[in-house]
Amino acid sequence: MYLPPYHRLDDRDALCALIETHPLGTWVCQGTGGLIVNHIPFLLDRGQGPHGTLLGHVARANPVWRTWSADTPCVVAFQGPQTYITPGWYPGKTEHGRVVPTWNYTAAHAHGVARVFDDRDALRALLNRLTDVHEAPQAAPWRVADAPAPFIDQLMRAIVGIEIPIDRLEGKLKASQDEAWADREGTVNGLRACPGEAAQAMADLIQKALDTDTKP
Repeated sequence: MYLPPYHRLDDRDALCALIETHPLGTWVCQGTGGLIVNHIPFLLDRGQGPHGTLLGHVARANPVWRTWSADTPCVVAFQGPQTYITPGWYPGKTEHGRVVPTWNYTAAHAHGVARVFDDRDALRALLNRLTDVHEAPQAAPWRVADAPAPFIDQLMRAIVGIEIPIDRLEGKLKASQDEAWADREGTVNGLRACPGEAAQAMADLIQKALDTDTKP
């Protein structure tokens, strides 16, 4: 990932939080016939390994776990808040006109060698953890044990587990840090007037970067 110094995101807690908040990862690995891309909801176990471990599962019918290059590192990309930025929000548009649109975003890339596991107890434990995490916001959370045991056992036979110990975790926060200070403030104001969670989340990130930086 291209990482200018002003867009680097090295805060491990922030990167882990991004993964946990946006757990659907784009998993890219090398297969025998070329690159293989899958979109998998991952669980991040922060305490397993020096950089954490990603845990998920795929359908047994998915050829990825039979055809990936077992010794070749793969990458899982997680996308956080992102939004288009119009130069119409920049005071610089009126002052000098030397402004153009851009796109702000946050991303985390987890690199590591994937492994497959098929142990029934380990799979069940993973399904319980995934379910508990994602059902937590519900008023009456669904549990794996709520379904008939034979039904769950049948479905478990149709999946395999994937774990990716993270060897390297890199992140990018593109939040207008390379723009003029007044244009950054104008972007926050413009986003605040936009509907939707993505715009408000990006406004928060830009404001946080402003609060952290020193005004020239």
